[in-house]
Amino acid sequence: MPADDNPPRGIGAVLETATEALRDVPDGSPFIEAQILLGLATGLSRTQMLAWPERNLAPDQETRFADLLNRRIAGEPIAYIRGRQSFWTFDLRVTPDTLIPRPETELLVETTLDRLQRTSGLRVADLGTGSGAIAAALALERPEWHLIATERSGAALEIARQNFDDLHLQRIAPVQTHWLTPFADAGLDAIVSNPPYIAAVDPHLERGDLRFEPRQALTPEGDGLDAIRVIAVEARRCLRPDGLVAVEHGFDQGEAVHRIFTAQGLLAVETRQDLAGLDRITLGYR
Repeated sequence: MPADDNPPRGIGAVLETATEALRDVPDGSPFIEAQILLGLATGLSRTQMLAWPERNLAPDQETRFADLLNRRIAGEPIAYIRGRQSFWTFDLRVTPDTLIPRPETELLVETTLDRLQRTSGLRVADLGTGSGAIAAALALERPEWHLIATERSGAALEIARQNFDDLHLQRIAPVQTHWLTPFADAGLDAIVSNPPYIAAVDPHLERGDLRFEPRQALTPEGDGLDAIRVIAVEARRCLRPDGLVAVEHGFDQGEAVHRIFTAQGLLAVETRQDLAGLDRITLGYR
């Protein structure tokens, strides 16, 4: 009887081979990612994988796993392969139509919660909501706020709606629009945003995960600051007196965003640093 050209392999051997194959993927965690991908292919938990390293995979499981592994080796973000990403205290659906939420953006949520002490009656707009991460975090922490989540991309806004439904957040109003165009004068207590802010010539746009994320959500082209300029101008019109505007930006853009806010007459402008000590959030008041 001829030998099988592809004999079944045990979980432990598969994980070992996959971990080695993933070592050259930039900014990855090879063993953890190998476990995640194998879990997607087989439905097994990490505990089961570690408990049964000798358990053989079925041929169809090997095939599914090989497909997922090749996608990751090609650089596709693990979040897109999973279709989910953790943020704040929950998981979100993500697709190539949305940015992948990152831990740095949690500082924007923390800043907003810290600066807005009232727990009821506030109208807060999350501009360019993407997957809905910021709006969802604020709504979970402040269920009495009225959240408006705006997004230019209809495909991204649909993902945000699904995330709000998954989290049972009924007080968020998703609106397809470009920044603050439809908002009335002096109608908001706060504006928060993680807008596109990468300069068009930044080489990082062609590296790592950014290659797979929607370009329009990463850069407004030019020097990267045009979206923040629009938000600053519109904030003066749309915010009520003493209303807050807070935006995320690049680590090297703090001074420039400070100048933009100040030039628009925003008050008490301040830049906050992330856990790495890098400029990350600039805020001001009407």
